[in-house]
Amino acid sequence: MKNTDIAGIFEQMANFLEIKGENPFKIRAYRRAAQVVEHLPREIAVMLASGEDLKALPGIGQAIAAKMEELVRTGHLAAWETLKNSLPEGLSDLLEIPGIGPKTAYRLATELGISSVDELEQAIQQGKVASLFRLGDRTAENLLHQIQSLRRKDQRIPLGQALPVVEEVLSRLRLLTGAKNLLAAGSLRRFRETVGDIDLMGTAENPEAVIRSFVALPLVREVLVQGPTKASVILADGLQADLRMVEHEAFGSLLQYFTGSRQHNIALRTRMQKKGLKLSEYGITDVDTDKLEKFTTEEAFYGRLGMQYIPPEIREDRGEIDLAAKNALPELVQRSDIRGDLHVHTNWSDGAAPLESMAQAAKAAGYSYLAITDHSGGLGVAGGLNEERLLKQQQAIRRLNKELEGIRLLSGIEVNILADGRLDLSDEILSRLDVVVASVHSALNQNEAKMTRRILKALENPHVDILAHPTGRLIGKREPVAVDLEAVFQGAAAHRKVLEINCMPDRLDLQDISIYRARELGLLLAISTDAHRPEHFDLIRFGIGMARRGWCQPSSILNSRPVEEVLAHLKGGDAVR
Repeated sequence: MKNTDIAGIFEQMANFLEIKGENPFKIRAYRRAAQVVEHLPREIAVMLASGEDLKALPGIGQAIAAKMEELVRTGHLAAWETLKNSLPEGLSDLLEIPGIGPKTAYRLATELGISSVDELEQAIQQGKVASLFRLGDRTAENLLHQIQSLRRKDQRIPLGQALPVVEEVLSRLRLLTGAKNLLAAGSLRRFRETVGDIDLMGTAENPEAVIRSFVALPLVREVLVQGPTKASVILADGLQADLRMVEHEAFGSLLQYFTGSRQHNIALRTRMQKKGLKLSEYGITDVDTDKLEKFTTEEAFYGRLGMQYIPPEIREDRGEIDLAAKNALPELVQRSDIRGDLHVHTNWSDGAAPLESMAQAAKAAGYSYLAITDHSGGLGVAGGLNEERLLKQQQAIRRLNKELEGIRLLSGIEVNILADGRLDLSDEILSRLDVVVASVHSALNQNEAKMTRRILKALENPHVDILAHPTGRLIGKREPVAVDLEAVFQGAAAHRKVLEINCMPDRLDLQDISIYRARELGLLLAISTDAHRPEHFDLIRFGIGMARRGWCQPSSILNSRPVEEVLAHLKGGDAVR
């Protein structure tokens, strides 16, 4: 059983215990356990297999540790089944709807006999929900809106698809006179790999005019809600986008509140409640005096709480709040730290541009070096290089390096890892290259044991430098290969190999929690675009976002270093010129 499944069960147990009026400390223990498990960089199953003590995890006591082990060993939890069977059917589905807490869900189930989201929608339309005690028409309409949003969120959109659409919306709105501070918040700003609804926000002297322009954009397919300061629309690709306009003085509070994540905001509010402060989208209220302070920036908001500014990408309640209170947050890697790209293709294999064009584009992107890593011949669909063509390309790179100024090309290859772990080029030819990137492209359906042995064997090859897109996933299209990443990371550490963070929006591989774990183990990572055409160098921002979500500093990123240091790490300085 995966960590996400365990976390979901613990969260539901907390909700159901709240319905039954159980001890608040017990309820909080399960909620905390859900958060801890969800954000672990390693699977509980792997930890148990290696003999680790789950009670060493923060907030995990003996009872919950035993339940985690029961879930992993058996796939079931007796206590959970008993609790679930003691309550009306369908509560879990109702609790998925924002705005419905445990007690409201229980009332809907017991008083109206509602056991599904469809039944709730029908009851709202029939006016039954509005007639419930303290649930009026407005609340019922809001619940209907949330149900519709939830159904759209079930089909989350990859970040790489959503971000360009949002940027087009914002660029059009920024042309409006008086519109300021226009930004996206939510999971998109945190650079999560998939997003649901889009939260946009800004300030303006005439917010109503901005709202009118927003709903009239050509990208808007349907207007759900329109008011003087807020509107909700469905964009042409099915994304729901909500725009909120607020006074300039409160923008920082609004942006912080809607950037999230939910766990981060809950942890922050809980911490500040103990200090007599109440946090909201409007600002910070002193409970004793009822005085509201507003903030124009997030920096000022966090500063009022006695904290460093917390970058959006790490607002996931993974310890960032405690570190910010100690002024001890790491300086995360930025675009300006990246000095080169170590995984790029040209028209020698499946790329769209010649060597010189890719070199000039990399130079224009601010890079001082570029590794040319076309596919090897074993990957027939990519028009890969056999040894003869690879040697010819190496000669072409040498000639071009004599002509280029301001950028240096490195000779490399993306070599295919065959089904048995062998590489499809000889050690003799690989030893002549500056950079050898190895990757799995075939036999993707191998079981975990075979795939893990296969990759580990490739990592043992002394000429392999970087493991590219380690899980082989394509977001929304292809699941990751079955592989024991912990074993791969240990193997990479043992052989001083580098792991890739692939910037292609449909890959984003490694993903954030795996990056976090690799960094913990002291592994070096390379943020590589896998560019196949000049414009692909712009995709570096996606890899930067993933690296920041994994708490990477520049010191963890190989290609944040000068070319001499890169080559010294990869080949001991014996570079092919």
